Amino acid sequence: METLQETTARRTDAGAIPVIDFGPFLHGGAEDRKAVAAAMRQASADWGFFYLANHGVPEPLLDRSFQASRRFFALPYEEKMGVAWQSASSNRGYVAVRRERLDASKPGDLKEAFNAGPEPAEDSLAEEERPYRENRWPARPEDFRDTVLDLMDGCVAAANRVLEAFAVALDLPDGFFIDTHDQLHHTLRLLHYPPLPKGYTPQAGEKRAGAHTDYGSITLLFQHGVAGLEVRTRSGEWITAPPIPGTVVVNTGDLMQRWTNDVFCSTPHRVSPFVSGDSPGRYSIAFFCHPNPDAEIRCIESCADADHPSRYPPILAGEHLMAKLNATY
Repeated sequence: METLQETTARRTDAGAIPVIDFGPFLHGGAEDRKAVAAAMRQASADWGFFYLANHGVPEPLLDRSFQASRRFFALPYEEKMGVAWQSASSNRGYVAVRRERLDASKPGDLKEAFNAGPEPAEDSLAEEERPYRENRWPARPEDFRDTVLDLMDGCVAAANRVLEAFAVALDLPDGFFIDTHDQLHHTLRLLHYPPLPKGYTPQAGEKRAGAHTDYGSITLLFQHGVAGLEVRTRSGEWITAPPIPGTVVVNTGDLMQRWTNDVFCSTPHRVSPFVSGDSPGRYSIAFFCHPNPDAEIRCIESCADADHPSRYPPILAGEHLMAKLNATY
């Protein structure tokens, strides 16, 4: 049974979770880059979360993407189900309300989603891999595919810049993480949390998104006006991470925690129903950055020493992802 602390998050401003200006890393000199990378390392160690300003994804593109998301989720259920999610191997298409259960011990999540991935040129893929890299595009909205792919490109570029900063923070070659993500096994996810009627009583433990950690290396989360994201602190308290205009939320996932031997943490987070008054509809967009499936995730040398030996055995990134996805659908 959940305690009051587990069911009610402390409402807070964004002052607790760090807000980091990425501009000096992108446009400054060597010392600026080191200072920003150090701030990102500290935030990833203390929180596993931070806000990043001047992230480089254009605001007009984000506005267009949220508009496309709204139009897609407004389609009739039957039309959305025409491009329904089919398997963990592809992890693409429409995910209906309660279809996913991020916390396996709780009821299905009160959200719907659309998953897409980058579309590499066919001649760059092995024959057996092609069916799993095909997106399931709806016929409507007409500009949906182009908008999602444009945002995908922007997110890949932004994620690579964050991965470069992480490499700097860990005294690694700049391209260390980028090179292990170059097959683009990423997922862009449009999310819609439908409005809940006034007085709605959640089932025991029911959430809009159950408590979970992310599976890959990093996640970029774009929020759009309505709060709902809650992050668990190291002391076990849940706090809100409200939208801050002009920023993206960055968090580190399970594989980054393993890679860094717990120097960076993969932090539980959730999206909860509000407990009083109306719970308005909420939209967000998440970009889940995942290493190449054949990448072996083993402790980075700079993250271990005699007093802090490696805590995790090596694991293939693809095997980890499949195990996690199969457990949540």
